[in-house]
Amino acid sequence: MSHDSEPQPVTAHPAGPLTGALKPPGDKSISHRAMIFGLLSVGETRVEGLLEGDDVLRTAAAVKALGAQVTREGEGRWRIVGVGIGGMQDPDGVLDFGNAGTGSRLMMGVVGGQPVTATFDGDASLRKRPMRRILDPILKMGAEVVSEAEGGRVPLTLRGPREAIPIRYELPVASAQIKSAVLLAGLNAPGTTTVIEKAASRDHTERMLRLFGADVSVTPSGEGGHGRTVTLTGQPTLRGTDVIVPADPSSAAFPLVAALIVPGSEVTLRGVMMNPLRTGLITTLIEMGADIERLDEREEGGETVADLRVRASRLHGVEVPAERAPSMIDEYPILAVAAAFAEGTTRMNGLHELRVKESDRLAAVAAGLAANGVGYDIEGDDLIVTGKGEPPVGGGTVATHLDHRIAMAFLVMGLATRKPVTVDDGAMIATSFPSFRPTMLALGARIEDGAAA
Repeated sequence: MSHDSEPQPVTAHPAGPLTGALKPPGDKSISHRAMIFGLLSVGETRVEGLLEGDDVLRTAAAVKALGAQVTREGEGRWRIVGVGIGGMQDPDGVLDFGNAGTGSRLMMGVVGGQPVTATFDGDASLRKRPMRRILDPILKMGAEVVSEAEGGRVPLTLRGPREAIPIRYELPVASAQIKSAVLLAGLNAPGTTTVIEKAASRDHTERMLRLFGADVSVTPSGEGGHGRTVTLTGQPTLRGTDVIVPADPSSAAFPLVAALIVPGSEVTLRGVMMNPLRTGLITTLIEMGADIERLDEREEGGETVADLRVRASRLHGVEVPAERAPSMIDEYPILAVAAAFAEGTTRMNGLHELRVKESDRLAAVAAGLAANGVGYDIEGDDLIVTGKGEPPVGGGTVATHLDHRIAMAFLVMGLATRKPVTVDDGAMIATSFPSFRPTMLALGARIEDGAAA
């Protein structure tokens, strides 16, 4: 997918029951980190089930440009021979991350702690996204911004130090990306790097640090123990290892909600990650009355996974607490779609982070709901969706703003509204869920190219 290509409208039509079983794509967060830790390790890392979406492939290209050997050995199977901490080379060209906010921000942490200089860039969407929150702690660790676009945005050139300075850093917001960038920079710091978060965010970096041999500790902290203090001992020797990537709960969310809202549906999602810091959507949907059954819980790649059997359900509105946001920050667009079919009001509190995603997701979701006849309100950073316990009218065209999750969420909506729903561009879906369309078609969905007639 070229991020400069012409928009490709896609329309979802009301469908009959969705039935079948599928394994959603590999988790994007784990896939990015497997590539990055492969680069920073000594020896060989083998990855199974890697998400081969555009975002992760951009990270793989950056890892290769920084000196690692990167080989694709089959579908989802990759081999990385790393250079170890301190062994990276300056890339020959620009590191173009396309739409990948996670890949670019994590790699800024890597470069910001290593004796290399690299230029970061991306597509029109990534160029709008703020990087200052990532850069602030990295600059305290000895990195230098050589050049940057206005407001600390890409294109941006970053020069790392010979050795990073260990710091103790309290996160201004709950963000796995900021936390991870500091920890990745801290790998080349003598001594101890500590990150304090008021609310626990995704802990994939901490888990993978342990998997590759780093000394990292995590202790509860803050009011009520909802926060975490993460302490990393710097300059370890990371050893290449095998990584099995579990299915991405953020991608699983789309067929999952589709099965809930299309009458008569029953779908099984195999091998979905059940990390408690990623399952906020499932918790919320069950509170709304969703019939979601966990089957065969097991361990894969350092994470708990399970099969999920999902049946069409009558949903009702609920209040979603702000402290749940870090565990479901990418799932609010599809939760808003579920709320549009529920009986009553669903209030999603504390969604400030949605304003700085691939698009202003809060505004984009609200506009999509309005275009399809769904009542909503925004109060501060809270989104309030009012459902009538029946299918919304639909019939609207949704502006995606180059945001893959907005596109998929409203295509799911169109499978159960009274009239078809069109998204203005479906091309960027490839960044996280390249097989979204064939997967949904195999379940019985009707999704077609072009705008609704």
